[in-house]
Amino acid sequence: MTVIKKKKRGFWYELITNRIMFLMLLPALLFFLINSYFPMVGIYYAFTKFDFNKSLFESDFVGLENFKFLWRSGILVRLTLNTFGYNLAFIVLGNVLAVALAIMLSELRLKWFKKLTQSVMFLPYFVSFVILSVIVYNIFNYETGFLNTTLKSFGMEPLDVYSKPVVWIFLIILFYLWKNIGYSMVIYLASITGINDEYYEAAKIDGANIFQRIWYITVPMLKTTFVMLLLFALGSIMKGQFDLFYQLVGNNGLLYNTTDILDTYVYRSLKVTFEIGMATAAGVYQSVFGFVLIMTVNWIIRRINDEYALF
Repeated sequence: MTVIKKKKRGFWYELITNRIMFLMLLPALLFFLINSYFPMVGIYYAFTKFDFNKSLFESDFVGLENFKFLWRSGILVRLTLNTFGYNLAFIVLGNVLAVALAIMLSELRLKWFKKLTQSVMFLPYFVSFVILSVIVYNIFNYETGFLNTTLKSFGMEPLDVYSKPVVWIFLIILFYLWKNIGYSMVIYLASITGINDEYYEAAKIDGANIFQRIWYITVPMLKTTFVMLLLFALGSIMKGQFDLFYQLVGNNGLLYNTTDILDTYVYRSLKVTFEIGMATAAGVYQSVFGFVLIMTVNWIIRRINDEYALF
């Protein structure tokens, strides 16, 4: 039997044959070229002592001096620990709580109460960080805030929350979860809705109670969604929630040790001190660290179960 090998088509053949499809990709391609790839030329700033009187390539080249300063001063270590630690807490607590809440909602039988609860939990996602900062300020303001007003009415001493760095670790995580957990919950709830009811019916016939059905059917069925969302989140684990941190903390130097992340440091370096070289160095470190991390995690997951890997 003779096997006829098909001639492999080249790129230009595919381009001409599917020119309409490629043309539809052009706007997206231009978007990423203009906003993501062309600005990468600015990486050169990380290796220079930028001078506003000179052009980009005329500024003094200092090699790795900007990176060395960030490392020796301890700034880079503190920013890395803060950024990584907060995002790790956001990812772990956010996904675990979202799964738990989605399972609880899926077990509700009153449809009107289920829809009402889902809407109430999803609503904070649409609250802007500016509005959130106003809410937080009116709660914790030392003189007129709701917290201290309540404490004073009971004859207790007011609490200066804005001078206690450790407290803000929990507050930032709390407000992040309050704002974003409803969105993640809806994704998991949609996955639960797609599970075939026959599994639950068979489990009921076998005598499984509600907790057994959740543990042996619902949770395993959510594993794929959980792993995919986890990988997507890990891809930006070194990209902090700039709006959240800046709006809640602002330029309060007393809180920098526990609330300063790479994004806020880069912003202040550009806005306040005009240290473009330092800011770019921190940004380059942030991108490289995040890239290595997602590649490593994806490689580990691919070795464990190839179906769950992103690529």
